[in-house]
Formats: sequence, structure tokens, C-alpha cells
Amino acid sequence: MDNMTPDQAEAAVGRLRDCYGALMRSVGQVVVGQERALRDLATGLMCGGHMLMVGVPGLAKTLMVKALAECLGWKFHRIQFTPDLMPADITGTEILQTDHAGGTSGGGGRAMAFHRGPIFANLILADEINRTPPKTQAALLEAMQEHAVTVTGTTYRLEPPFVVVATQNPIEQEGTYPLPEAQLDRFMLSIQMDYPDRAQEIQIARRSPRMQVPKMEQVATLDEFVQFVDVIDAAPVSDHVLEYVVSMTTATRPRDASADDFVRNYVGWGVGPRGTQHLVTAAKALALVEGRPAPEVRDVREMALPVLRHRIVPNYNALGEGIDAGDIVKHLLDKVREPAGAAA
Repeated sequence: MDNMTPDQAEAAVGRLRDCYGALMRSVGQVVVGQERALRDLATGLMCGGHMLMVGVPGLAKTLMVKALAECLGWKFHRIQFTPDLMPADITGTEILQTDHAGGTSGGGGRAMAFHRGPIFANLILADEINRTPPKTQAALLEAMQEHAVTVTGTTYRLEPPFVVVATQNPIEQEGTYPLPEAQLDRFMLSIQMDYPDRAQEIQIARRSPRMQVPKMEQVATLDEFVQFVDVIDAAPVSDHVLEYVVSMTTATRPRDASADDFVRNYVGWGVGPRGTQHLVTAAKALALVEGRPAPEVRDVREMALPVLRHRIVPNYNALGEGIDAGDIVKHLLDKVREPAGAAA
């Protein structure tokens, strides 16, 4: 927003807030319940971040992402990850094909042509990403990081916005390939989905399992979404909030002086600097969509769980006692205090 006038910046923030509200209302008409998951998903989209959705089958993960794509008017591709999926099935490949124009003029008649894979879209649903081997996972994750793919020495840029939403089933682990911690760190948010409550499941029971996503009105253009990312990045953050974020992330590291006995006993590895950056960005986005010009400590606390839980590696003590990364984040939310000084 540095090159915007104050009025233009205010208008951009207002447009972002209106778009977020329209997304929540439209998708909420299609998906029953899951309000927290939808909020996190929409917030992550506004930041241009990639997200990992974890939940048992049948919780509307695919339906939610499809509905968002319909509201956004983005080019959308769903990739079903399987053990036999190859990197070229995602990125695309070069194929030798006949060049009819060249053939009639005596130029040889054949040429290599690049056929784009499903990665060339604005919103990618990577279904059951842990069911495909590491080589194929790496092809997707490289595109997530670089926003480009390289095939036979030629680099092809992915048009912005480019967002990957990957899903995982937490029940079945046999025949899966868990993502390494370094690859998990590339996801801005880890969104956990739970069963609906009784009243919500009665609403779901009234619907046909063959229900299709209805045609929805597009809430924003692609260019506007690219601008939303810039608006969020340019939002101011007080030193007080930054200090609280750093206090949260450094407290997850068992070798840091700020770590308490609980973390030292149950954490193998803590959150890295990318997690710190993502927590600041997520707090900025939440503040803006909820009508605040800058993030407060409460925004950091709200986004701490989805930003941090997939970046913490519990040790064997934690696994033996049934303590997971979410429990560790909740412990830190209780124990880490705001830095001294004026509250944000």
C-alpha cells in the first residue's frame, strides 16, 4: 500500500473485508457447520498462503474448497494423489507431436510441445497428499515455494494467485508417505476439521449425498486478490505484538532459554522463523477482515493453533503420553504472557 493514497488504501481494505464476508456467507450456504475451518481457509486465501486440511472422510473438505473456487471464479483443479502418481502427472510433460504446418513446408513435421499439467491453475486441491511417494510430493511442494515448474530445463511460471489446499486423512497411516517437517513448514495453516454437532448432522442428513456445488456469483477478480495479499503484507504491526509472536515461537524450542519444563520434556523440535512470519501475517489478515486496522495480541492467539501445530515435532515422551502438537500450542497459549508495556 506504499504507493496508495490513504483513501485508496482504505478502499482496498474495505474491499478485502467485503470479499471475505461474501465468501463466508456464500460457502456457509453450501457447507453445514465447520465455521472455524471455513474462517481459517478464507483467511489463508486472503494471504495467498497454502493450507493443509486434516480430517476424517466425509467432513466436506472437498466440497468446501470447490465452493470457494466457485465463489472466486478461479481456475480450479483437483488432483487425487495415489501411490502411482508421477511428478509429470502434476507438472506436465513434453510430447513429440506432428507439426502439420512444418510438415507441408518440408521442415521435418515434428516438434516437442509442452502439455501443461493440472498444477497450472489458481486453486489446487491436493487430495490425500500423503498417499503419493516423496518424489511426487516434492514436485508439488517445489511449485508451491517457487510458483514455477521446470521441465527439461525450461521454467514455466504459475500465474498468480496460486494457492494449494492439501488434505490428509488422520486415520489410515498404512501405505502413506508422511510429509517431512521441512515440507510441512511450507503450509501457512494446518486446519483441523472435526465431526459436526447433532443439529448440524441432522441438516446434513436432509441433503442428498449427490449434491453439487451451485453456480455462485464471483466475489472478486483475480487482480483484486493479488492486491489483497499486498494490502495484508503492508498492514502495520506494533512492536508489542511482534514481541508476543516471537515469545510464542521461541517458547516452542526446547533448547531456548524461554522454554519451560513442559516443552523441554515433550518437544523434539520447535517452530522456525518461517512460522514466526506466518503467524504475523495470519494475525494481520484476521484483524483486517474483522475490521481492525492492525493486529492485536488476541489475533495472534486466535491464529496460533492453525499456524503452529504442524511446525512442532513432539518427542517420544509426548507420543507415549498421548500429547500432540495441538496440546503443546494450547499449553503455550496458557503460559506465554504478553511482554511488558502497553497492550496492543
